Amino acid sequence: METQNISRPDGQNMTKDEFKVIWQSIHMRVTDEYAVPPEILQVNGSTIGTLGNFSASTGKAKSKKTFNVSAIVAAALSNSEVLHYSANFPEDRRKVLYIDTEQSKYHCQKVMRRILLLANLPTDADCPNLLFVAMRELPPERRRTVIDYMLSNIKGIGLVVIDGIRDLMYDINNPTESTEVINLLMRWSGEYNLHIHTVLHLNKGDDNTRGHIGTELNNKAETVLQITKSQTDANISEVKAMHIRDKEFEPFAFRINAESLPELVNGYECNQCKTERLPLTELPDEKHQEALLAAFKDGDIQGYSQLLDALKVGYASIGYERGRNSLVTLNKWLMSCGMIVKHDKKYSLSQGIYKAE
Repeated sequence: METQNISRPDGQNMTKDEFKVIWQSIHMRVTDEYAVPPEILQVNGSTIGTLGNFSASTGKAKSKKTFNVSAIVAAALSNSEVLHYSANFPEDRRKVLYIDTEQSKYHCQKVMRRILLLANLPTDADCPNLLFVAMRELPPERRRTVIDYMLSNIKGIGLVVIDGIRDLMYDINNPTESTEVINLLMRWSGEYNLHIHTVLHLNKGDDNTRGHIGTELNNKAETVLQITKSQTDANISEVKAMHIRDKEFEPFAFRINAESLPELVNGYECNQCKTERLPLTELPDEKHQEALLAAFKDGDIQGYSQLLDALKVGYASIGYERGRNSLVTLNKWLMSCGMIVKHDKKYSLSQGIYKAE
């Protein structure tokens, strides 16, 4: 068997046999068929989670992030709707692994009871589909090792919650550590065909996720939810999509009731509706394709104003309605990327977009 090494710039060589195995897993063909990832978590029809991906909740201290995550887990356990979260996990992916890295076992048990109550499940007996572990006393590298072992040995897990992800590393501003943790999330979610939801704090002074790990989460996560305490009522928390690959959902709010459970606040107007939304230039390519095909459904467009009107309609059709200034910026970006081509005063859609249809 030939085992000649292939040299690498970092000095970590591999044999041709090792490369052959990796090549089989990374090489794609246009003739191959790839299944659409099952959509297992939604908010009012907008997909926030699919199998094989990861998402996050973020917010400042005391914003009720864990209460919000409890509702997501309860929806997953019951495969129903809790708050505005609706779950649809396959029967062979009904287990939830909840990993808490911050709280004592006493407080972890309170979270566990809250989840079961929200899911309308008994609290006087263990739920076989809820696996709750407290890792407060373990160092970061041991936490990562134990999680990896659990995922490789426990069958039927569809959702993993890591509350909080910063405790899988020593320094949240270390680029190497941040990349390693994000790569773990991508590997775990893909290799074991499950969804991972993580929790990370926002900076105290602004609405940015903390550290380099926060930047990496924003870039790689399928959805990042932001939970914010209401500016008009300290008992109310607002939920919006800070980043989302699917269409944006309308922000909603919840309060903690007399039973210490989160409940919807109907008719509440979220302050977050007025905050800055995801720039259209950060949407994934398939979303641009869908919007542009709708905008150019009647063919080429004559005139700049008509183009902006068409872009407004096209992007609104996929849930991203924006004003003129955002559309002007978007158009410049689309033209710089070659998605839209200008001939005199006529605008055409790139042939590459049509071919990808």
